[in-house]
Parts: sequence; C-alpha cells; structure tokens
Amino acid sequence: MESLDKVSRILEHRNYTRLANLLSRAYVEFDVSTQYGSYAYSSLTTAEIYAPFQEYERLKAFLDGERHPILDAILDVWPPGPYGMEITGIVFKLNTDSLIDESDEYRQALQQLDRIQNILIAVSTGGPRIQSVSHDYYDRYSLFTERLETLGLQNPIPYSDLWDWYGKWSSGDLPTYQSRREYIRGLLAPLRERLLKGPSPHGTEMFPEHTGWSLVDRQLGEARKVLESASTEEQFQSVGLHCRETLISLAQTVFDPDQHPPVRGDDVEASVIDGKRMLDRFLAVEVSGRSNTQARRLAKVSLDLANDLQHRRTANFRQAALCAEATASVINIIAIISGVRDPSDNP
Repeated sequence: MESLDKVSRILEHRNYTRLANLLSRAYVEFDVSTQYGSYAYSSLTTAEIYAPFQEYERLKAFLDGERHPILDAILDVWPPGPYGMEITGIVFKLNTDSLIDESDEYRQALQQLDRIQNILIAVSTGGPRIQSVSHDYYDRYSLFTERLETLGLQNPIPYSDLWDWYGKWSSGDLPTYQSRREYIRGLLAPLRERLLKGPSPHGTEMFPEHTGWSLVDRQLGEARKVLESASTEEQFQSVGLHCRETLISLAQTVFDPDQHPPVRGDDVEASVIDGKRMLDRFLAVEVSGRSNTQARRLAKVSLDLANDLQHRRTANFRQAALCAEATASVINIIAIISGVRDPSDNP
C-alpha cells in the first residue's frame, strides 16, 4: 500500500485539480506480473488505485483517455527501469474500509469547507483574481456538494461560480473587506458546526426529519429552501414569514380548545392564527407539573426565539438561520410531547 500524495501534488501543479481531489484519500497497490517489459528484466505492472466510495464511483467512469494524466503522474513518481516495475496501466477499486469510517467523511468535508471559504474570502478581499482560481473553485465546489449529499446535508453556498459571488459583494451590500469576511463566515457557520459534530452515534439522526404532519413538514421544507437561496434582507425576512406560517400550522394540528384551556392570567380566546397562544396552552397541559419544568422551559424558549426572530424589521443570514432552526426545534419538541416520535411497536 502506497500513498498517492505525491501523485496528487503533481496533478495539482499541472492544473488537474479535480483529479488531484479525487485521489486525495486514495492509495495504490501494484500488481506485478511475471511478464517482462521493454526494459532489461523489468516487470509489467498494473497500478491498482483504491478509493473511497464517492471518489471510486467517479473514477471508474473515466474513459481511457481521461486516465492518462493520472498514469503519467504515477510514472513520474515510480518511473520504469531495468529490474524494476514497468507500470503500463491503472485500475480503480473500491476501498471497502472507507464504508465503515463515516467520521472521516465529516473530517474531509470540513477540510473542503475550509478551502472553499478561504477562496471566497480571498478573491473578495484583494487576493487572487477570479480568473486565476475560478476553475479550481468550481471543481472544489462540485466535489464538496457531492460529499455533503452522501452525508445527507445540503451545500449552503449559493455561489457555484465565483462571478456570482463577485456580483453579490460588488452590488454594495458588502462594501468592506470585513463585511465580506463576516458574511461568508456567517453563511457557513451552521454547516461548520454540524460537520464538527460528526456522525450520529446511532449512524443516523436521532429522529427522521419528517413528523408525518404533512402541512407542517412541507412548510418547514419551504422555509429551508428559501434560506438556502436567500441573499437580500427581504429574502431573509421571508424565511421568518415561512416559519410563522409553519408554527401556526403546528399549533392548529395539536391544539384542542376543549383540552387546552387558557392559562392563568390569560382569558383571551385563542384565534386560529395565534400560534404562540395555542402552543403555550398546549404546553401548559401536556407538560404540566414541577417535574416537567425544564422540558416546558426548553419548549417555550425555542418558541419565543422563533417568534422574536420572525418579527425583526431587519434580517440577515444568521437571524434567518436561527429562526429556521428554532422553528424546527419547536416542531420536534411538540412531536415528542405528542407521541409521534415514540418508537414503533412493530418490528
């Protein structure tokens, strides 16, 4: 087993960035035959490249002509000669060990995130010209998006092309270098935190994203979609409006005026669009008593945060992302309290 680090660096210098990235976690083993090659007592050899699943799927689809840059770089590292290997071909194989090391996928994604963040900040703060790094950035962005998809995550960066990012910062929204740094770091902060946590100890998230309350699930999904593409204050505010509608639908789903009467000191009739009042009354009944004080407090704090953020006159990415996350937390808490997250009795 041999490292391909030197091969990757050669490919990087030759502007085959995508190939270098695909080989960054691969290794090579040599299948040495008993046949002599064109040098004195050299042995015809095949380079067997073992790659993790994601990279393997891409590499094995390469046509013969697309493999030549890799083979050329391998020959530079292991040149043919008398009494040695004469590498004449390469084959790609799946590194099955990678299938059980999910935490490594998160570390690799975090490294890719750092590289992309550095490029976005550098080109907008007096660093390299876009023309000189655009191809490299596009390759990195594509591979990063694919890796996130294998982890069940979405790429929050709306700029697959650096010229789109240029349009954002040059429009006047981000007039200073500092504002551009803060914007990019804020944009990527939630994903960075998620990647730092790594995989769930159970192999998946504790609960599935959907609750089974179709309208609630659909509206939360819409809020997340708006957040993914938002770039203006009005669009970030729109995330809050979607979250508000989601919480109203949630309240209408679980609130029963006969079972959830007004709390002490509040005799106002709960209207069908007063999501907070309905949920407050739901919580007062369903998690009542001193033993449930902390659970009730957690639910109300999440609900208050979501409601507060919805009514902000100004909005940015962080506020919108917090609003969406707080709304999702309220939904999950209410789902647990309502029993829809209880383990199934069916095998």
